[in-house]
Amino acid sequence: MNMWSSSSSGSRIRVRSGPIPDVPRGFAAEHGVMTNTANTVKKLHRSTSDRMVAGVCGGWADYLGVDPSLLRIGLVAATVLGAGAPILIYAAAWVLTPEAGGDD
Repeated sequence: MNMWSSSSSGSRIRVRSGPIPDVPRGFAAEHGVMTNTANTVKKLHRSTSDRMVAGVCGGWADYLGVDPSLLRIGLVAATVLGAGAPILIYAAAWVLTPEAGGDD
């Protein structure tokens, strides 16, 4: 089924609807296409090596792929500006987040 679509410049573009074609095996590597071949699962945990209090910020930083110092500074700033509510959130994360290396 063919459909016509107008672009913002006023020209008409022909659009075909239908199934998406399969990409042949090896095509991605040869043409620089990104593929998701790794089946890794990130798990949230409290850090045992990068901890200041309970390892919550270290574990979250590892999970999010950021520097733990950024999360710690953000937590302190949020605590000062948020009248202490982030302390309760940190305590809840401490209790609910498993420690790294433990049984899941």
